[in-house]
Amino acid sequence: MKLNTTTAKNSFKYSWLLSRIWPYIKPYWFRILLGFAIAIPLGLLDGVTAFALKPYMDYVVGGKEFALSWHGINFTITSIQMSLLLPVGVVLFAAVQGVLRYLNDYISAWTSQRITNDVKFDLFHRLIHMHPQFFDENSSGIIISRYMGDPQTASAGIVEQLKTITTALFGALGLIAVMLYSSCRLAIIGVLVLCIAFVPVALIRKRIKEASNKNMVIGGNITTNINETYSGNKVMAAYALQDRQETFFRKQVTDSFNINMSLTKRAAWMSPMMYLIASFGIATVLGYGTFLINSGQMTAGAFASFVTSLLLLYKPVKTLGNTLTGIQNIFVAMGRVFELFDLVPEIKDCENPKTLAGLQNSIEFRNVNFEYIPNHPVLKNFNLSVQKNETLAIVGNSGGGKSTLVNLIPRFYDIKSGSIKFDGVDIGEFSLSSLRHNVSMVFQDNFLFSGSIKENILMGNPDASMDELNLAIQSAHLEDMINELPEGLETMLGERGLTLSGGQRQRVAIARAMLRNAPIVILDEATSALDNESEAIVQKAMDNLMQNRTVFIIAHRLSTIKNADRIAVINEGELVELGTHDDLMNIENGHYRALYEMQFKKQESASIV
Repeated sequence: MKLNTTTAKNSFKYSWLLSRIWPYIKPYWFRILLGFAIAIPLGLLDGVTAFALKPYMDYVVGGKEFALSWHGINFTITSIQMSLLLPVGVVLFAAVQGVLRYLNDYISAWTSQRITNDVKFDLFHRLIHMHPQFFDENSSGIIISRYMGDPQTASAGIVEQLKTITTALFGALGLIAVMLYSSCRLAIIGVLVLCIAFVPVALIRKRIKEASNKNMVIGGNITTNINETYSGNKVMAAYALQDRQETFFRKQVTDSFNINMSLTKRAAWMSPMMYLIASFGIATVLGYGTFLINSGQMTAGAFASFVTSLLLLYKPVKTLGNTLTGIQNIFVAMGRVFELFDLVPEIKDCENPKTLAGLQNSIEFRNVNFEYIPNHPVLKNFNLSVQKNETLAIVGNSGGGKSTLVNLIPRFYDIKSGSIKFDGVDIGEFSLSSLRHNVSMVFQDNFLFSGSIKENILMGNPDASMDELNLAIQSAHLEDMINELPEGLETMLGERGLTLSGGQRQRVAIARAMLRNAPIVILDEATSALDNESEAIVQKAMDNLMQNRTVFIIAHRLSTIKNADRIAVINEGELVELGTHDDLMNIENGHYRALYEMQFKKQESASIV
């Protein structure tokens, strides 16, 4: 699946989305409910100030005494006492509200981050088990954006936004309760106006989904551009590609700007529209309220309390509108996240897989057909049998399928038809972990991870003893290099191991493969990018690695090819010749002989000189 073609098609299926996110919410439900429980009084307290205006206007400003009689008990508060109590009460409520707001924000942040982390953990677990073709089809920027950015937007925002909705909703309910207490008839007008004010939010929903999805795709493309600029900085400098990269970057950022402005153009009218609708409501309330006061049906304090509640109500209503708009972005991100969860690796274990415990007899390729792109075959009816401890050199024209062939052995890709068998058992019947544990690979450009040299070598076998580690280092001819480094084995490598030379990186990779001690070794043009001196040292290390193992070697070095037990010549995805160097040289007009005349003869002459 190409991730930049996503549609987030389920972003409007709210119940489905919530059912998918629920397993991540469930472990923290108590804290989330506690946060919501705090959000309820936090919202309701917004109505305290408005509620306090009624007794203030009626008793303090009006100079009346507050009298209460209950079961024969008479209780009175003078206007002076009321003028002192009400401000103190408002301050106390504000203090309580501040404490509740702090607790609510802390609990919300904690649960949001924990949920986000859990989603990222599961997504990363799925990412590292995806098949190589998935990484071939998707750029690094898109993968980073989808696997790291989308979960942050989706899971971190959902709790915060729901908390905001809860606070705003109960704030609105508290103010509506004050309005109802002040005047039921005016409250009906106010609530009706609020319902009408929510209409614009529903109208903009699909626009938000479309813009949000496009923006996330562009964000991934921008990250890809930056990654390529970093990784390809030498090529960029050598070929003066700075203007090209900058043009791409400017276009991507401009596209993002245009999408955001398009959304803003459509969404910005919501706020003035809500203001306009609210103004009609306030105008109606003022007119009808004046009539109620003049007719003695409502006190001035009750009216002041009502109007204050109505004005304060606009804030939570606007917050609800903005939050509901923002939460659509979260649902889009959530839809994209669960699209990732629903991706199934094309290469996986069969039911009840067997464990591969070494190679006893042979590896067989029977009528193997393979293609990366449908109807564009790379290998065609390929047949080959390789015996245990045999060294097979693979040569042929560029793009003929040599690397593809060796990548099929550890099931980096699955074949279209035919079979690959270890000792008569199809490799699809073995677990991936046991299959790959029996294969060591050294590539042309070996990737070294950030960390120390020791950590990179031990990746071949984390449980290896120091004696085994030292033997691998010695066999890979790394001793001199390590002894020259101030921190020795503990020397930290830069990103991708670029602080080492090409030959040094190859020897670290060979030591890693040596430590794995797998019965099958694949060497994919492991010395093709090295100078003669480095190549000679690496070749010695490779010779040690190849001892008493079944070896597949793609090489350009004549001595390596000549020393192989057999040579397989692949041309346009087909096995065209097979035999020793002498056998193949005796084939008149043969492919290997032609290849030797073009590529290897100069090497032989140079070695004689």
